[in-house]
Amino acid sequence: MCGRTACSLGAARLRRACAYRDRRGRRQQPEWLREERYRPSYNKGPQSCGPVLLSRKHVQQDADSSERVLMEMRWGLVPSWFKEDDPSKMQFKTSNCRSDTMLSKSSYKGPLLKGKRCVVLADGFYEWQQRGRGKQPYFIYFPQSKKHPAEEEEEDSGEEWRGWRLLTMAGIFDCWEPPAGGEPLYTYTIITVDASKDVSFIHHRMPAILDGDEAIEKWLDFAEVPTQEAMKLIQPAENIAFHPVSTFVNSVRNDSPECLVPIELGAPKEVKATASSKAMLGWLKSSQEGSPQKKENALPKWKSQFIHSPSPKKSSAGILRQWLGQEGGPAAKKQKL
Repeated sequence: MCGRTACSLGAARLRRACAYRDRRGRRQQPEWLREERYRPSYNKGPQSCGPVLLSRKHVQQDADSSERVLMEMRWGLVPSWFKEDDPSKMQFKTSNCRSDTMLSKSSYKGPLLKGKRCVVLADGFYEWQQRGRGKQPYFIYFPQSKKHPAEEEEEDSGEEWRGWRLLTMAGIFDCWEPPAGGEPLYTYTIITVDASKDVSFIHHRMPAILDGDEAIEKWLDFAEVPTQEAMKLIQPAENIAFHPVSTFVNSVRNDSPECLVPIELGAPKEVKATASSKAMLGWLKSSQEGSPQKKENALPKWKSQFIHSPSPKKSSAGILRQWLGQEGGPAAKKQKL
């Protein structure tokens, strides 16, 4: 399943991170629709709003269906046929939809067959592993560049995005209009599949992740790629990295870089109680000081050492200490910030 995400890139950087090539091979950045409504967050839950990609043809009938736009939508699909005057009166949860049943449920089947496919954008998502009487949260994301953010500052000013690689999750959206009139409400749901082998020890479900621009293009281009063909893209992703984080993230009210800080399993639960977490938190905070661009977003570039094998034993404190101590880790690079 997917019940919590992070998307901390500012609006301008998010747009650059979503650059793509159109049908003619030209490099484009999707246009923001209602950009002023977007709010970055390290801890997004259902009913909050988040950024999604969709085909421009959904909002402009004469547009090329391969063109993309960015839009802020509310998480938790409200079907267009919902008759109540308040969407909060829905009696069922629609933040996730199972891939194996979405064509049998009217809430999802209708918009899916109409081509209302979207890509939900995030730095990554959180999942909780059952451990005895409690639960251990993990942050799950795409493997990232080994470069330090300070080394990429000049490159980020160019056309090609070299910053954080966004996690791109397959979704379905719909537009609900209040019966008494008023502004339409755009909402989405994240499609889930059986978890891949490497992350199944955390949870048995995971979002359907679109790995690469070709998959994103096929999922969004509803005019050229029919539903049955697009459905072939919905499968577990193997190209995934993850690490344990503090239970600080458990409360959706906590919205800061602390949510993403790697912890040592077995260490005290409070993030500030461990030396490694202090180092990571200090690095995150210091990397956000300085220019307005850095304040907009400066996520850590997590190392590939956090890509776990199927055995949870790989998530030991030793791997975290190795990463923090080697060249390229936040402790080693601190003097360059």
